[in-house]
Amino acid sequence: MKRPALVTAGSLPRLLEAARAAWNRKDFSEGIATLEHAGRLAPANTGILLQLGRFHGLRYQYADAERCFESALRLAPKKIEMLVAIADYSRDFRSPALAELFLRRALDRPDVTPLACVRLAEIEERHRRLPAAARLVDRALAINPASPAALLVQARLERLADRLEAGEKALRSLLARPVPDLWIHVQAWYELGQNLDRQHRFDDAMAAFLEAKSLFQPQAPPFLDQLKSFRSRLQAMEAGVTADMLRRWFADAPALPPARRVALLCGHARSGTTLLEQVLDAHPDIISAEETTVFADDALAPLRRFSPPDAPRLAVLAAAGLPALQQSRADYFRSIELAIGRPVGSRLLLDKNPVLLYQIPAFLRILPETRFLIALRDPRDVVLSCFMQPQLLDPITAAYLSLAGTVRDYAAQMSLWRTLAPLMPSPPLEVRYEDLVEDLESVARRALDFLGVPWNPGVLGFDETARQKIVRSPSYAEVTQPVYKHARGRWLNYRKYLEPHLEALAPFVTAFGYP
Repeated sequence: MKRPALVTAGSLPRLLEAARAAWNRKDFSEGIATLEHAGRLAPANTGILLQLGRFHGLRYQYADAERCFESALRLAPKKIEMLVAIADYSRDFRSPALAELFLRRALDRPDVTPLACVRLAEIEERHRRLPAAARLVDRALAINPASPAALLVQARLERLADRLEAGEKALRSLLARPVPDLWIHVQAWYELGQNLDRQHRFDDAMAAFLEAKSLFQPQAPPFLDQLKSFRSRLQAMEAGVTADMLRRWFADAPALPPARRVALLCGHARSGTTLLEQVLDAHPDIISAEETTVFADDALAPLRRFSPPDAPRLAVLAAAGLPALQQSRADYFRSIELAIGRPVGSRLLLDKNPVLLYQIPAFLRILPETRFLIALRDPRDVVLSCFMQPQLLDPITAAYLSLAGTVRDYAAQMSLWRTLAPLMPSPPLEVRYEDLVEDLESVARRALDFLGVPWNPGVLGFDETARQKIVRSPSYAEVTQPVYKHARGRWLNYRKYLEPHLEALAPFVTAFGYP
């Protein structure tokens, strides 16, 4: 008798689609369970094992992630390619040690590839072990002198070492030939722009940034559609939020014990949130969670599960009962501790993420005891800095494909903040980047006093603390150095490009006290 097939026609694709759908609606347990079921039906499918490892890792279940990756590696016919693939999946979650583990195994193989060397060099760079990163790049180039990924990292290392001409030469070599990997091609133009900016060749730098943007333009329309929808939701929130609503939510704090020590640090991207976070995180009574998705995934998403998909956020928050809010609070702190790999204990938790600006009403509903720190910076410098940063396309970064789009993004987010600020039942503290770099101690004292934390001189040596950890922000290289002031007024170097947009920024320049 013929044995039945283990996988019926169409069953596996349906399971994989169901797992993706569950994950996208943030039903993570269901997504993992569905993918595990698919894995039992197709135990030799390395793609399922990789995705399952990624899912576990994104939920901070690193031992389970490693187990899935090891299974995929045992089954893979091409070990070196699988080791690099595992490292790439591992980079999606907050465990660089796991990526490093598999990459070091790749380097021990006789068939090691340039890409494996480059991936480990990027980790070494993030750890600020620049000589080790340079040696790995040299090894990659010895295998393939034309490796685009190796030339890109080589150029960035040269810039970080202030060898700008050598970095430019590496980039020109890279860009003189076809670059099949779009993201490497885009990054190369951005890196050239950064290099030329450091050389004070501002027109050439702007030309390089615009070239980078042009490469992404064909992929932009779906992301711009999502951005339009996001902006519409922001406008609805701005129109619907009231002081009375926020006061009622704030008044629920005694009904949501125990009171926790928690602060939210947000503001528009590139406004100095990372610098302020590193200063505060150097205090022994503060523990920082840097740019996680925990609040959205574990505190807010469960409240949406029983609401229509298009329900306004304020309505979802208003409808949440106290038991659901208590569960969201517990899940938030549990997942934060998993994400940062340490217990919060009695310390003040500082949740830093610029994109959480539009989650302020949700914080007031779920964690009404939260103290709010808002980072400000000259709007013109913010816009320019966002425009100059290499970032993969998503529904937010798609705004940065033009200066006009970047200005619109800034205006949309900071208009919401200007609406929220006077409605807040607990006064927030605005911290200007320029004040922080001008007088670090005074601003640090003011921020610590606002947070109810005693003064500690260790915060003035924040750069030493930052060098002991991975900083995930794009400004990782800058915040591991003592405070410097040359980023202030950078927009003046590009004034002629920003000129058509200054009128749109003027209300924010005035409101935040900039000349």
